[in-house]
Amino acid sequence: MQIYNIKEKPEFLKEMVYLTIKEWGFLPKDKGELENKITAKIDKIKSRLHENDYCHLILIEENNLIGFISIFPHDSKERPNLTPWYATMYVKAEYRKKGYSKILNEAILKEAQKRNIKKLYLKTDLKNYYEKFGAKFLEKINKNEKIYYFDI
Repeated sequence: MQIYNIKEKPEFLKEMVYLTIKEWGFLPKDKGELENKITAKIDKIKSRLHENDYCHLILIEENNLIGFISIFPHDSKERPNLTPWYATMYVKAEYRKKGYSKILNEAILKEAQKRNIKKLYLKTDLKNYYEKFGAKFLEKINKNEKIYYFDI
């Protein structure tokens, strides 16, 4: 099992983008529209991979994508002044509850440290989940979502 920056394993980019759209976006039923959306998102990611406050880490085991996690410059319309953000932690359903999210969490915090990021923000509607990784509550932003942060 190994963590990679998506730049090192671009062959997993399309699958990562598809899973991101499926989990957090609108998944078009039309295959052509879906392919266009995937292509546009891949192009956007490729254009930003050189930025310090933007990255995607992937977890690979035996040439299979297990999950991924990211750093984004912005991830909250409610708090545009906060940056950068811990984002898109995703583990495929068949790999959940096996400790992979802990591995991804440790990898993104280590990556943030390498990039000299001092604080990483997180927006979530999950209750009592990210605290086990060291996230600290900052504020409630609406009925369901809260903002946390990690000191790096």
